[in-house]
Amino acid sequence: MPQEPRRTSQQAPGLRERKKQQTFDTISETAVALFLERGFDQVPVAEVASAAGVSKPTLFRYFPAKEDLVLHRFADHEDEAARVVAARAAGESPLDALRRDFLAGLERRDPVTGLCDHPSVLAFQRLAYGTPSVVARMLGFLTRSEEALAKALGEGTGARLAAGQIIAVRRILADGNRHRIAAGETADEVLADAREAAELGFRQLAAGLGSLDA
Repeated sequence: MPQEPRRTSQQAPGLRERKKQQTFDTISETAVALFLERGFDQVPVAEVASAAGVSKPTLFRYFPAKEDLVLHRFADHEDEAARVVAARAAGESPLDALRRDFLAGLERRDPVTGLCDHPSVLAFQRLAYGTPSVVARMLGFLTRSEEALAKALGEGTGARLAAGQIIAVRRILADGNRHRIAAGETADEVLADAREAAELGFRQLAAGLGSLDA
């Protein structure tokens, strides 16, 4: 997607920006609908562009790779952990803030926690995690998440190591929930175990990253 300056809450989007967002949304929604219907590998980019009413070069200006047509839905979460740390209350440690946020995500069945059994979410997850080239490109998402969190933690080697461990734990917890739901369990059935696993994961992080609070 073209890089635009982020708007503050006081700024209203201009006409040009609204048109860009509309084009972006149209392309992405069209692509995901076609991929869900026929499979990622069975739908060429040219067909997505045609169905969305744009040229192929225009599509690639918004989405540099075909996989990005799927992965853009993850993009809003790249700096989520960093934002939680930056917005934490006075006196609250980074790990306490991240633990609180993850547990709250479980309660509201946030797809990011893996604890969501809404049919449309499950269909999208089957598409994303069932396409090898998309899974491979997810590495960039994880790397950018680690970099953003490390910056929020203060940068430096210690911050980078801590960020890598935190992002890994969040991913493992989410994957565990997602796999159980994909196997047929409901979110309600998994919730208690998901809470327990999250508590364990963050206790282990706290034991290993005690100096992070400083």
